Amino acid sequence: MANAPIPREAVRKMAPYNPPLEGRGEMLRLDFNENVSGCSPKVLEVLREHPTRGFLATYPEYAAARRKLAAHLGVNASQVTVGAGTDEVISGVLHAYVDPGDEVIVLKPSFAMFAFYTQLVGGTPRFVPYRTPELTFPLEEVLESIGPRTRAVCIASPNNPTAGIVSKAELESILAAADGCAVLVDEAYFDFHGETMIGLLPRWPNLFVARTFSKAYGMAGLRIGVMVSQADNVAVVRKGQSPYGVNSLAVRCALAAIEDKLYVREYVRQVLQARQLLCSAFDEMKVRYWPSHANFVLFELGGHIDRVRSSLAGQGILIRDQSAHVPGTARVTVGPLQETVRFLAALKEALAR
Repeated sequence: MANAPIPREAVRKMAPYNPPLEGRGEMLRLDFNENVSGCSPKVLEVLREHPTRGFLATYPEYAAARRKLAAHLGVNASQVTVGAGTDEVISGVLHAYVDPGDEVIVLKPSFAMFAFYTQLVGGTPRFVPYRTPELTFPLEEVLESIGPRTRAVCIASPNNPTAGIVSKAELESILAAADGCAVLVDEAYFDFHGETMIGLLPRWPNLFVARTFSKAYGMAGLRIGVMVSQADNVAVVRKGQSPYGVNSLAVRCALAAIEDKLYVREYVRQVLQARQLLCSAFDEMKVRYWPSHANFVLFELGGHIDRVRSSLAGQGILIRDQSAHVPGTARVTVGPLQETVRFLAALKEALAR
């Protein structure tokens, strides 16, 4: 009998990433920062009209989509690549620039896929913690961590789960210090913050910016993301990507989504209004929380977290425990007012028990 294959050392050492995604469909999903209302009706029209036999039998084509996405983002088509969510474009950048043994600076806590893909390519995450207790961006600490083994720096702005940001001045300090390194900024929650780093691309050849259709656009199930950088960098990243990694329906849906600007603008307006209501209610309830630039809020439940989460789940509401990152905290997605009011009523009831 043959022996089983031996996994790579990097894979053997990795902890599996197992997000609690099963059985969520009938619940009020305030745990994964998804669009609670769903995608634009124009996206649904694409799903109804385009799955013809011929369309599905043909490999995806990306050139026209890149041109339209580039126009949407204010760059040239040669500066754009698409992937199956931001996960794939993050993976593409790290596979392109990080060798085994290289270091990648990762903020902590932050998006888990930064460290995940660093380890998968055999790199070493060098974690830089956010400053406690305010969870502010640790600029000086990041700059001090950049060394001869650094090949990439990964930053989410707004950051998950802290909901804070890196300013343009702070990022430019990092770009200057990380000369010759890939500096990747994940702007998954850009729509709720409104400030992008894409305008810095002409001045900084080591800058990469990622966007997703999983949050404000309500298309998490379709898995499509975008990465922009200078054209030479994008050409390098594309070399390591699957030529057909994003399916045709996802591409068509993304183009429909960016055409429906009013839908996204209105959803963002509702979320920002609900976020203000949520934070005001936290103030009244004397529940500690951290200021948010995204569609979620990190708040503190202390020793009550398990009981409160259980009570909320019993009322059909899911939130995300963040105690592993910031002890005694949870993260709640902000949806439109109706969902936020329902969450607050359930939270008040749970805290009163």
